[in-house]
Amino acid sequence: MQAAARAFGVELLILNASSERNIDAAFAGFVQQHAKAVIIGADSFFVSRRDQLVGLAARHAMPAIYFLREFADIGGLVSYGPSQTDAYRFAGGYTARILKGEKPADLPVTQSATFEFVINLKTAQALGLVVPLTMQVAADEAIE
Repeated sequence: MQAAARAFGVELLILNASSERNIDAAFAGFVQQHAKAVIIGADSFFVSRRDQLVGLAARHAMPAIYFLREFADIGGLVSYGPSQTDAYRFAGGYTARILKGEKPADLPVTQSATFEFVINLKTAQALGLVVPLTMQVAADEAIE
């Protein structure tokens, strides 16, 4: 992300958070640094704090992109990431194979092949953003 940001002449501010207080402090840092938007990186800790993250982005009127659709479902602006439904389905298939006698060590390591792009149009409107029709059409879902 740093290289892409530099190529566009954008300064990328990276703040880490591993506790509830760190998340609050990170958003205070974004505000203090006059950040225009935030990207929430993929981390299981952030999944457990999604209400807090979406709430802080809304409170600070900061556009945010998240790594799972569950964030957009509860009011996050945009999400792009692997389909959890697809991942659980795949895990079920692996479980079935193991229960039928295959050894876990013999199963191939795979990565998700299905990604979802979700836009929450209500949140966009609340932020005063106009989502181009081309983005709405490209989205797997546009929440109204």
